[in-house]
Amino acid sequence: MKLTRLSRRKFIATALLAAPCLTAADAKLIEPTWVKIRHLTIGSQPPTHRLVHFSDVHHKGDREYLVSVVDQINSLAPDFVCFTGDIIEQGKFLGEALEIFSGIKAPLFGVPGNHDYWSRISFAPVLKCFNSTGGAWLMDERREIADGKINLIGASCSHANQALAPLSPRAKNILLMHYPAWVKKIGGQTFDLMLAGHSHGGQVRIPFYGSIIVPFGVDEYDMGLFQTPNGPLYVNPGIGYIGEYDFRFNCRPEITVIEI
Repeated sequence: MKLTRLSRRKFIATALLAAPCLTAADAKLIEPTWVKIRHLTIGSQPPTHRLVHFSDVHHKGDREYLVSVVDQINSLAPDFVCFTGDIIEQGKFLGEALEIFSGIKAPLFGVPGNHDYWSRISFAPVLKCFNSTGGAWLMDERREIADGKINLIGASCSHANQALAPLSPRAKNILLMHYPAWVKKIGGQTFDLMLAGHSHGGQVRIPFYGSIIVPFGVDEYDMGLFQTPNGPLYVNPGIGYIGEYDFRFNCRPEITVIEI
């Protein structure tokens, strides 16, 4: 069999034609469920607690995928788990999502996202699910855990200029909120860590540029760790996708392991 050698020009042309197809295949078929585990250490002192942060599940009935996410969370053996909003977009998927969430083998603490409000679900079964794990659904509330060494505060983000539950002077104070840009609304309080979601990291990120577009309530805090006047803020890029936009590029879904 005779092999034909491509000229340099034909090789470049072939590569240019193939690149968009490979990018589209990655964005549609690979990245949406290719979960990344990211590890962070917060603070200058040796860490004493290990938490897992995940966000923006937007469960639409893909049971196998969400079960795999919970299995990965459990394999990380956290002291507690933090969820920062958007369980579902449609109420019909809530029961299945909560059934799977109940399999988390650590106290699960969370706050609502905009889609949880927009779907008009009752938060009663959500509260019951989170409580069953030893955690809580924090609607402008706080919980002291780990023998009072961690003070978890949840912001419902339901109205502007809302008062947050008080900080504890003897604990590490961690704030859960859905919208990253709400860091600008919390006044002079300083936290050891703030966790947010909502942005999905933009879902599509151009290398060396970043996100193309992000939702309202994000501002410059699109993904990752930010140092703010109120303390470190980590924005998780989410587990699911928004609406029918079931693609991701250069922005894998993420489970974040944080030692603090």
